[in-house]
Amino acid sequence: MRNLCVFCGSSRGFSPIHADAAQAMGAALAGAGIGLVYGGGAVGLMGTVADSVMAAGGKAIGVIPKALADLEVAHRGLSELHIVGSMHERKAMMADRSDGFIAMAGGIGTLEELFEIWTWGQLGDHRKPIAMLNIEGFYDPLLAFLDGVVAAGFFRAQHRAMILVDDAPLPLIAKMRDYAAPDLGKWIKPAER
Repeated sequence: MRNLCVFCGSSRGFSPIHADAAQAMGAALAGAGIGLVYGGGAVGLMGTVADSVMAAGGKAIGVIPKALADLEVAHRGLSELHIVGSMHERKAMMADRSDGFIAMAGGIGTLEELFEIWTWGQLGDHRKPIAMLNIEGFYDPLLAFLDGVVAAGFFRAQHRAMILVDDAPLPLIAKMRDYAAPDLGKWIKPAER
């Protein structure tokens, strides 16, 4: 595992626990010899995790659309900063450069990135681990909702099980290293179309 992509907020949130978690995640990545791939921002949890990786001697690769870089939110102190034309290019490059994905606390952008990369995994476009750092139950309501989606028959249990969850960075990274992608085969039967 050379690089992990971290999806997280461009704000810090109201509770300092999330910034603390971002610092811990950055230090854990660097300590494990794993590079960070992320959205390239200098602000919010994004900037915090990147700063933490860099402070611990790790590698941080940012990917940011030109429109956001022009707003002066691009982190200029990274190992690599890639300025791309669109959000689509950003997500594709982040996915290509990463060996797995972690969602930390964040808003709609974080959720959108998480669900898109999860969908790609469900469709077999990649076999990389996907995880949530669930600090103080931040993702508990979403996880309960997803369990309800399985119970309602709109999502298969093996797809739900693709998401690894922990409340601390090092155990989460260990789970990601041990991850074996499920053999999903053909999961839509003709009768279900």
